[in-house]
Amino acid sequence: MNPDPGRPLQGPAASLRVAGGRGSCKYAPGVTTVKDATYAAGLLGEPQPRQLIVTVYGLYARAEHDWLPIAAVVDLLQDLGVGAQAVRSSISRLKRRDTLRSLRVDGTAGYALTAPVLELLREGDRRIFEHRPATAADGWVQVVFTVPEARRDKRHELRTRLAGLGFGPMAPGVWVAPGTLAEEARVALDRQGLAGYVDLFRGEHLGPAPLADRVRDWWDLDLIAARYAEFVAASRPLARRVARRAPSGAEAFAGYVQVLTAWRRLRYLDPGLPLDLLPERWPGVAAADLFTALDSALRPLAQEHASRVIHAR
Repeated sequence: MNPDPGRPLQGPAASLRVAGGRGSCKYAPGVTTVKDATYAAGLLGEPQPRQLIVTVYGLYARAEHDWLPIAAVVDLLQDLGVGAQAVRSSISRLKRRDTLRSLRVDGTAGYALTAPVLELLREGDRRIFEHRPATAADGWVQVVFTVPEARRDKRHELRTRLAGLGFGPMAPGVWVAPGTLAEEARVALDRQGLAGYVDLFRGEHLGPAPLADRVRDWWDLDLIAARYAEFVAASRPLARRVARRAPSGAEAFAGYVQVLTAWRRLRYLDPGLPLDLLPERWPGVAAADLFTALDSALRPLAQEHASRVIHAR
């Protein structure tokens, strides 16, 4: 940690160099504003407080036996501009969704992550931090499902889950993704009780249409590219400030939580297609480089700040 927050950062943050261009900074007052808005505004648009809470728990609860005191969560979310009442009502909703459970530790009130969510977080770590695009050698995974009309609710659940994993629809009941997602899909469908409706296949594309053309039919590449471009434009100002001046712990925490929450969304929108099938100058490459630089620069400072707040309780 830089002992003088007024001096430029040394180490990973000093290497942050951001291409020109202006990004808009829009945020929802009372939700994403922070004490020093110059470090966190504009990265998420209008996030729900519960999304920020899940990010905080994913980052910091697992080192604390999967539990955080409610007072610390309230204090940390204040750095993100979320008021105490909004935190408590969001946590109540997360309890109803079986994301968190009430737990007192040594007489202190708090909430712990549930076992299913811990599993999801472990899977999410790979998505968020190991963003290697697929290659031709990875092949493809295909999901074929048949659902009886009496269980059409399962059909909707399957489509929603496959889309959430990054699969693209090829035809009714047939979805495809890069082979890198095969095991994640198998585990996720089994965990949700959907495996009995599906068959999974691995293989290669044999044409006759060019695969790059088919990929555009199966995924909305324009939408994915636009989201990456938005991430880069919104994160540039933060990267410039970090390169120019070391943030305080609270600033680093606020910026990092918002960057990570935004990046997590993108990693589940993008299936990680081979780069040679994507348009030239694919913005996902610049976005991944920017996230990696911000992760290196902000994560240690954010961790120190969060630990101080948690252990002060």
